[in-house]
Amino acid sequence: MVLSPFLFDLLHLDGADLLDEPLAVRLDALAGLLADDAHAPLRMPGVRRPTPGEAARMLEEALGAGHEGVVVKALAAPYAAGRRGAAWQKVKPVHTLDLVVLGAEWGYGRRSGSLSTIHLGARDPDGGEPVMVGKTFKGMTDELLAWQTRTFPEHAAVEEPWGLRLRPELVVEIALDGAQRSPRYPGGVALRFARVLRYRPDKTAAEADTVDAVRALLAGS
Repeated sequence: MVLSPFLFDLLHLDGADLLDEPLAVRLDALAGLLADDAHAPLRMPGVRRPTPGEAARMLEEALGAGHEGVVVKALAAPYAAGRRGAAWQKVKPVHTLDLVVLGAEWGYGRRSGSLSTIHLGARDPDGGEPVMVGKTFKGMTDELLAWQTRTFPEHAAVEEPWGLRLRPELVVEIALDGAQRSPRYPGGVALRFARVLRYRPDKTAAEADTVDAVRALLAGS
C-alpha cells in the first residue's frame, strides 16, 4: 500500500499564524509553497470561484474517482478547528429507491409505543424473497409514525419481541447518499444514510427497485 499526502490548507507559515486569515489568503500561501512543479501532485484538486459548469465537472470527477462528493468552502472564512460549520458544506448526490418494508421495530424514548425503525428490502431480480439492504428511522414525522403504528399490524407476518416482521407488501421511497459493501446483509450491500421520503401506495413489491440497483450505487460502480 502506498500513502500519498494531499494538502488543502495552511495554518502556520514561517512563524506566522494563519488561523484567523481568510481561506483565500491561506490558499495563496499554500500555492506559494507548492509552486515547484515537483510539488504539484501534493495539492488537493480544487477550483476557486468556479462557473456552474466547472463545479459540475469537479463533482463528476470526484465521484468518478470513488469519492462521495466535494466540499465547498467560503473563501472569506477563517479556519474553524474541529467543525465544518456554515463555511464548509459537503455536496454529494442524493439517490432515491423504492424499497419493500420487511419489518418494523418498536421505538424508544420519545418514540416509545410507536413502530419506528423499518427494515428495508430490495427486490430479487430472480424472483426470490426481497433482499434486506438496511434499516432507517430517519425522516419520519409524528404523523408518519402514527400511521406506521396503526397500519403495520395489518401486514404483520410474525410478531417479535422487538417489533413486527411484515409481509412484503408495502413500498416506501427512500433517499440515500449511496451504498457500501456489507457482510451484515445477505446481498452484501447496505444503504448509506437512508431516510424516508414517502410511502408509495401506487406501487407493489413487484415494482420495487432491485438489489442490483442498490449495488450500482457502490463507489466506483
